[in-house]
Amino acid sequence: MRRRFFVDRFESSSAALRGDAAEHLGRVLRAEPGELLELSDGQNVWLARIERVALSKRGDNRIEFTLVEPVPAREPALEIELLLALVKFDCFEWCIEKSTELGAKRITPLAAARTDKPLVAAAAKRMARWEKIVLESAQQSRRLRPPTIASPSAPEKAFLQCSANAKILLSEKPEAAPLREILANLSPIAASGDAVTVALAIGPEGGWTDQEIAAARAAGFLEASLGENILRTETAVLASMAVLRFALAG
Repeated sequence: MRRRFFVDRFESSSAALRGDAAEHLGRVLRAEPGELLELSDGQNVWLARIERVALSKRGDNRIEFTLVEPVPAREPALEIELLLALVKFDCFEWCIEKSTELGAKRITPLAAARTDKPLVAAAAKRMARWEKIVLESAQQSRRLRPPTIASPSAPEKAFLQCSANAKILLSEKPEAAPLREILANLSPIAASGDAVTVALAIGPEGGWTDQEIAAARAAGFLEASLGENILRTETAVLASMAVLRFALAG
């Protein structure tokens, strides 16, 4: 299967890849003229042939393409917004990488009450790195476009701003309904072919505070459980995203 890369735009019959992506393709993957790849501008996908590889020690890298033919591409019917509490950055970055592969459309980092304060203070400086991670993960998983990453937000604010059709808050409380029960109510909508947008909120180590849970309920979120075991953040992200895809993606 051909690799896919993102470009800023298509010209009438050509496109160009620049910067770090061009360096990776040229130096690491050793791209050569004549090679065929897929290019996406976030709206359309084209099969393209490399015409020229220009790499510079000063970092002014550029790979030029001729567009060969359009490649069928469509938006997924299931849109997932992941509201994810900040955790240790190595774990958080693994989570955003895997959630990108599993189809998250938007990722909002949450500065939850039980998030370590040094993580909150350092989060703004990591945004460029996180954008690079999701871009590379989206290319690897052959998505039409990478997800957007919002600026870190307080949970209460993010809950209020969320406009998804279905809103789910993963909870450790024993009275929380099993996730499968909540998704069962959405399955008929997904089966009809209509677009389904789901917001999925996952808390920090130590869980949500009562105030955060109350704010989520007020914003229309339903508490859901993944079972009696207490899961690490990365396990909860992977499990819940996979369940959403299985139940609703069709």
